Amino acid sequence: MDQQNNRQLDMTQVEKLMQQAVADEVFPGAVLLVSQNDQCVFHDAFGFRDLLTKPPMTTATIFDLASLTKPLVTALAVMLLVQQKKVGLDQNLADVLPAFKKDQKASIKIKHLLYHNSGLADYKAFYRKIAHLPLEKRKAALRKLLVKEPLVHPIGSRVVYSDIGFMILDWLIEEICGNQLDHFVSEMIYSPLGLDNLFFIDLKAARKPGVFAATEQCNWRRQLQSGQVHDENAYVVGGVQGHAGLFGIALDVHSLLSHLLSTYHGQPSTQLFQPDMVRLFFRRLAGSDRALGFDTPSLSDSSSGQFFSRNSVGHLGFTGTSFWMDLDRSIIVILLTNRVHPTRDNEAIKAFRPKLHDEVMRSLLRQKTDDREQMTENR
Repeated sequence: MDQQNNRQLDMTQVEKLMQQAVADEVFPGAVLLVSQNDQCVFHDAFGFRDLLTKPPMTTATIFDLASLTKPLVTALAVMLLVQQKKVGLDQNLADVLPAFKKDQKASIKIKHLLYHNSGLADYKAFYRKIAHLPLEKRKAALRKLLVKEPLVHPIGSRVVYSDIGFMILDWLIEEICGNQLDHFVSEMIYSPLGLDNLFFIDLKAARKPGVFAATEQCNWRRQLQSGQVHDENAYVVGGVQGHAGLFGIALDVHSLLSHLLSTYHGQPSTQLFQPDMVRLFFRRLAGSDRALGFDTPSLSDSSSGQFFSRNSVGHLGFTGTSFWMDLDRSIIVILLTNRVHPTRDNEAIKAFRPKLHDEVMRSLLRQKTDDREQMTENR
């Protein structure tokens, strides 16, 4: 990604908005990265990694990406397996995971899990039931609970954003490829793209905490979380799950999204994903705001604001992370924050996200208008 050399591009209002957000305690710190046509137009850090010692946030800070794991890990893993014809989106869950054969969930299709219309509930605190077990036994115990989990709606009848569905996808991916999710994605997707700063952290191999943005002062774990996954259901099984657990820096998140965007437009930098496959996963489910593992802008009150085209994809993470990618305009906006530090009770980011995206888009679209006017004057 090249840094755009354009003295006319004015992101002053965006910068002021980010600085004001820190002052207003929307979040302790953040990194914002904006690109257009694969040119970086803004990449800066604001505030602090944590509020105790107040180390400054930097663009190299590693964030707990939370539910960005769903599109950037689990959905891409399924995309690759579908492309390799190792599984089909219309395949029944029980065809891959026999444990579900005698269960009401047997006829859930893989696409239902990705669209969040499987009929499963949104969330259960499974960690409370298995935390007493030795670490090596917890994953198997979790999977027994997943098999027992009842449907709360008929399959395919309505969209309910579900962590549980993506926990099942973690199991399904492991069953198909014979490898743990983090190893599979690292070897098959991240390493070929040179993405060294997208990774999971298990309980036995935590990196030194100084480079991480702190998250919550966890009452259950009785310590401040930094370099450990914030999500309790992911943490309890060792840090690797299909719904949460990914860590990374803004630049590598951008590199991955940029590759998907170029592939979508038929100009992949490598032959990792097929353009038609990326387009399929980015396509919105009729009557909903969900694509296959990705979100799309809702008609009203979207976190993407009012200027992203309907032909956009994105996702939010509970820790204060998000990305939005306008497929028509080739614009990517990545906002990584530590808004749950020191407590998840701070929800000011909900109102801030659309405000930020609107200001970013105003700056970019204003530049486009100025460029057209300049071209007219030069004729």
